Order: sequence, then structure tokens, then C-alpha cells
Amino acid sequence: MEWTRWVDGMGGRALRALLPARCLLCGGAGAAGRDLCAGCQADLPRNNTCCARCALPLAHAAAQCGECLRREPAFSRAWAPFRYGHPLDLLEARFKFRRDLAAGRVLSELFVDSAQREPSLARPQRLLCVPLHATRLRERGFNQALELARPLASALGIPLDLHLLTRTRPTAAQTGLDARARRRNLRGAFAVVAPGNIPDHVAILDDVMTTGSTLNECARVLLRAGVRQVDVWALARAPARS
Repeated sequence: MEWTRWVDGMGGRALRALLPARCLLCGGAGAAGRDLCAGCQADLPRNNTCCARCALPLAHAAAQCGECLRREPAFSRAWAPFRYGHPLDLLEARFKFRRDLAAGRVLSELFVDSAQREPSLARPQRLLCVPLHATRLRERGFNQALELARPLASALGIPLDLHLLTRTRPTAAQTGLDARARRRNLRGAFAVVAPGNIPDHVAILDDVMTTGSTLNECARVLLRAGVRQVDVWALARAPARS
């Protein structure tokens, strides 16, 4: 969307030069030119102890959590630098549902910083984002995953592919559905549209990974089309439901 590109381009840089950075969470002075103070940034929940396969937050790190042992994911590895919780969820809601450009910029900066500081993060040949169906895109006005993927792809020097994976039909909201219903809801919702141009290794990105059903279905479709390795990246990973 043009308005999001403007904020991250020359117009956004001009505004930030004229206006002092203010923390979007507490209203205090921003730190290091970012609209987030040092204290609030320290409060963001890092996902340091998690399942190495699906990034599910755990009390103790493990190569695979119980869910991965019960049903092996289609993707090779998930990486999510934050846990989805307070106060990160406030920034995410402002960006996703209120089109708050400053919140989106802060989330993008946090994502880029985390990726650049993660030495074990394998670099794919292409970066994809979970596509929205045209009807949902018209309703929301933008794809939040895409707006996070643009600066990340640029910072890491990875080509951003907007055409390989498409959403072929709208789906009901996943909220409130159990794991089986989520998988059924997503069957046939995605397709690869360039079967003659298949890379070996891709990473597919979303803003928040809840149960992983959407990203897993995307990975399944990509593998079936000939991709050899699919990693999934998300800014935040939700804890398991109690």
C-alpha cells in the first residue's frame, strides 16, 4: 500500500527528523530514534525458551514439543523472536486493526533487529508472506504480513516473492476453532501459481503464529509443488492454549 511505503520512505524519514520519538506504549521519550522507550522495549516478551521445531513457548527448551511429536509439521523450522503477549500485543493490535503506521514501523524495526542478531537463522532463497484473499484485503486495506516482510527482505538482502503463493478462496476466521477444524478450514485455500519457477528453500512470514495451522498449510502446498525446504518466520508466537 502506498501509505505504508510513504511512512518507511522519504516522507517517514522527514517526519521523524522533525518530530521527537515518543514511546507508543507509555508516552515517554523514545530511545535510539524509535517510538519505543528503553523500558518498554525491555518489557517485550522474548521467545528465548521454545520448541526448536515450531517455536512454541515452553518452560524448558526442547528439540520438539509434544504437539510436534504427535503431528510433525510440514515446515522444517519456525523462528519467532517474541512471545505474543503484553505489551507486544498492544502494538500489534494498533497496527493490524487501527492501521497505526508508527506501530507498524516499530514492529518492523524489532523484526529486522532480531533477524540481524540471530546467527543461526538460515537465509532462504526467497521470502514469502501469507497471502490474504482479495475480499479480506479490500476489507482491511493492507496485508500486515507483507508490510513486515518488505523491510525485512530489504535488510537481509533476500528477494521478496509476492507471486509464488496465492490464496484461492476466503476462509472463515480461525479464532475459536480447534486444531482439526482449523486444518479443515484451510484445505484448498492456497495454491502455487508458478510451478515452473520453484526455489529449493523459502521462508514464509506472518505477523503472529497462533497454532501454526495457516503457516503449516502454506508449507504443505509449497512442498507439494516442489520446494525442498520451507521455514516459517513470525514476529511473535502465541503460547499454547490452557
